[in-house]
Amino acid sequence: MRVAGHGRQAGGTPRAALAELLTGNRRFVSGQPVHGHDVTAAAAAAASGDQQPYAVVLGCIDSRVPLEAIFDQTFGAICVIRTGGHVLDRAVCGSIEYVVGQLGVPLVLVLGHERCGAVGAAVDALRTGERPGGSLAHLVDEIAPAVTEVGLDDPAVHPLSIRRHVRRTVHTLREDDLLAGPVAAGRVAVVGGLYDLSTGEVALLDPA
Repeated sequence: MRVAGHGRQAGGTPRAALAELLTGNRRFVSGQPVHGHDVTAAAAAAASGDQQPYAVVLGCIDSRVPLEAIFDQTFGAICVIRTGGHVLDRAVCGSIEYVVGQLGVPLVLVLGHERCGAVGAAVDALRTGERPGGSLAHLVDEIAPAVTEVGLDDPAVHPLSIRRHVRRTVHTLREDDLLAGPVAAGRVAVVGGLYDLSTGEVALLDPA
């Protein structure tokens, strides 16, 4: 897969991109954001040219986890994808492939969060044996393997399943047909993190 561009806003490497994201999170936690929620039309207009994001963040739809805010990022800095429990599908994977291949983004961050409702739904479904209807069943089915790996008998099944599901998502993306090559070459990194709802901090699950 050809990687076009260099994610220039953060130096063009996976390590630099990750450092930029985590630095933004530290600003957010300390209450000293540079961008915060000052999202004016003027700021949007300033970023109206060709986009040069340096990372793509895949997170949950949870309203308590606004991704641009918790990383203190402004217009044009990061691409954001959100699904329930950061579940993958073809549209999500295709979007990530596009951002990496066409925009030259060197970093994909999969971000889970504490007390995730989607993971809780999967735990409940496996415990009761009652699979939800509609498309919610797809979310539960995609998260269920993480719960099974942890084990329903584990008293910490919910928080441990959240972490396991992040790691499984990271593994799937690293094995993606169009991402595996750049990942193996070190041009792109796919990493997992966890957001603490109580403190606002993001911690890497498996620091490189």
